[in-house]
Amino acid sequence: MGVVVGHTVMATSMIRDDVFLWGNLLTTSPVLQALTWIFQIMPLFFFAGAAASVTSWQPGTAWGAWLMQRCRRLFRPVFSYLLFWAVTLAALVQVLPVHVYEPIAGISVQLLWFLGAYVLMLAAMPALDRITSTGQLGAAVAAVYVLVMVIDAVRLHHPGLAALGFANMTAWLIPGMFGVAYRRGLLEGRAALRLAAAMLAVNLVLVLGPYELSLVGIEGQQLPNMAPPSLLMAGHAIMLCALATAAAPALSRWAQRPRVWWCTAIGNSGAMTLYLWHMPALLLMHLGFDLVGLHRYPGQPNPLILSVIQLAVMAGLVAVAFQALRPLENTALPWWDAPVSTRHSAATGTALCVAGAALLMSVKWGLKDNGLYCMAVMLAALATARVLSRSCAGTPGGSPPGRAAWPAWLRRRGARHPNRTSPSSAPEPPGTCASCRPRGLLPRP
Repeated sequence: MGVVVGHTVMATSMIRDDVFLWGNLLTTSPVLQALTWIFQIMPLFFFAGAAASVTSWQPGTAWGAWLMQRCRRLFRPVFSYLLFWAVTLAALVQVLPVHVYEPIAGISVQLLWFLGAYVLMLAAMPALDRITSTGQLGAAVAAVYVLVMVIDAVRLHHPGLAALGFANMTAWLIPGMFGVAYRRGLLEGRAALRLAAAMLAVNLVLVLGPYELSLVGIEGQQLPNMAPPSLLMAGHAIMLCALATAAAPALSRWAQRPRVWWCTAIGNSGAMTLYLWHMPALLLMHLGFDLVGLHRYPGQPNPLILSVIQLAVMAGLVAVAFQALRPLENTALPWWDAPVSTRHSAATGTALCVAGAALLMSVKWGLKDNGLYCMAVMLAALATARVLSRSCAGTPGGSPPGRAAWPAWLRRRGARHPNRTSPSSAPEPPGTCASCRPRGLLPRP
């Protein structure tokens, strides 16, 4: 929800001479740029995702099949999202001036960068799983931090090698490492606080050098911190994850309250819905306001009143979208959510990594120009992964293999002993062929 509010408050727009100007209040306000150090919480999504995923990964698990299990839920709402934009943009291109249409098409899938980076972080789970001590955590984090530092130095001194910066996407492994460490209790609370304080000091020094103050990408930055992540963002991720680790016991106690837990459960069931669909709501709201002459843009009248009105409108639009579209995130798709086999596991995982990388690359253009080719590669890679991982025999209704596929007496036994559902002990679904059998069932994502 913080991401939604932040985007709504910061976004500005205006249509001038048939050109859609999409701006950000951060551009002209150093105070707001400094506040991004508080509100830039994207590293926590990787932190939480790794902490949740490491419990389902076990040594010997088929890597690609496990990754496919995780990606089924992640990409499920993306298909309807892309279909919406395909239809909407096909209609808008007929009625909008080209320089109004193109910025909207470019922004449409901007938020999908997170999904691409998240898939690549999940793909690295076998390596992250090897972090079993505080020393290993420190060595792994330091290695990635130094790599980002070297790449930033090259980018600063050799502008022609700016494309090398995309290797800095490895910085998103850092919050994943801390997520694994948190789950395994490798970092004690006081040590985490000391680490956070140290990284804050380092980050402040970096800002005095060549790094931008804002941790959110804005136009005109010489060395953006977000896309690709810079050394400052890597340090921010360390600081934020250390603070989250230190605060975890208190947050856990607070989350045990019934009302808080209920809100958390509802939010988790539609997290991707909220994250994805607030952007079309925001864009279309701004387009509507601009078409009737109510521009919320620097230098335009009544900015405060328009801000309050737009916040209220966005609250209503997001609430309706969340209620209406959340089922798409939680309803199995007949082909996409079919059972996953461990056959061709390495090829399946490789195809999913290609999909994640293509999704990351598409964000540069959006749903236009080369971005359309990137999206085509992403969809083709996902289809390839799904075909490679298809099971010889599925469970009824296309549901994932699990208790629903067991005989009734096994389901009753599983209910009495919920811990007996690990990949090594779970029975195989009826009709599983020999090639799907060696590693048993995969856990649910």
